[in-house]
Amino acid sequence: GGYYRYASNDLPNVTSNVLCWRKSTLYALAFIFFFGTIESLYFSASLIKFREGAWVPLALSFIFLLVMYLWHYGTVMRYEFDVQNKVSVNWLLTLFGSSNLGIVRVRGIGVISTELVSGVPAIFCHFVTNLPAFHQVVVFLCVKSVPVPHVKPEERFLVGRVGPKEYRLFRCIARYGYRDVHKDDVEFEQDLVCSIAEFIRSDKAVRFVLPESSRIDRSAEEELTELTEAREAGMAFIMGHSYVRAKAGSSVVKKVAINFGYDFLRRNSRGLCYGLSTPHASSLEVGMIYIV
Repeated sequence: GGYYRYASNDLPNVTSNVLCWRKSTLYALAFIFFFGTIESLYFSASLIKFREGAWVPLALSFIFLLVMYLWHYGTVMRYEFDVQNKVSVNWLLTLFGSSNLGIVRVRGIGVISTELVSGVPAIFCHFVTNLPAFHQVVVFLCVKSVPVPHVKPEERFLVGRVGPKEYRLFRCIARYGYRDVHKDDVEFEQDLVCSIAEFIRSDKAVRFVLPESSRIDRSAEEELTELTEAREAGMAFIMGHSYVRAKAGSSVVKKVAINFGYDFLRRNSRGLCYGLSTPHASSLEVGMIYIV
């Protein structure tokens, strides 16, 4: 009975938070005052009956709060590591343009999943350094959730070019609303390739990096033909699998939170392959240790 009463008391607070979302500041303050007063009464009642069993829902609430804080803290630290260790686009262009490094471009489309909207993720540099070969078309894919219920199919993919045309490097931001359902792998691949092809045909998209050279590039028809050939050769998804560890000299609390708490949550959570609906046969995970 205590669990049901606590859940019933907290349910209006959660649903009201959803309804109050993106409202004016005055409306939000009135909401906090009204529902905060009610929640304070319920909380004080639980404290009065603490020894009679009310400590159980309070303990569960504390455990859930601790789990959410550990996940948020570890995710923020991992994202900050990606931002601080990302590689500039100029380094990537130098890597692909240099013949002394032995970088080989193979047939197909390589999709690198990343949380960064700019720059080159460290996981890709780690992969290329150890395996100097990559696909003829490279796409840096970033999946973002936007604060709207649904995103129109024609507005879902935001495509940009990374560097000159001859390098065939693209950046794609896939936007999903909080009520959108992710499609299966075949439809996702088709929509991704179609959005890149539409970007090549159009001249209105924004460039991420402007080429320094002013010479005439290859025609759009040749680029579309190469994209079609790469699609027929196959598409590979490169996922980063990070092992987050606290750096030397960190406090005991941080080491326990990162090395044990967050690591346990990461090992028991769904990976990127599930969220992107990518086929397991064409997915590759690249492991890398993150020292935060």
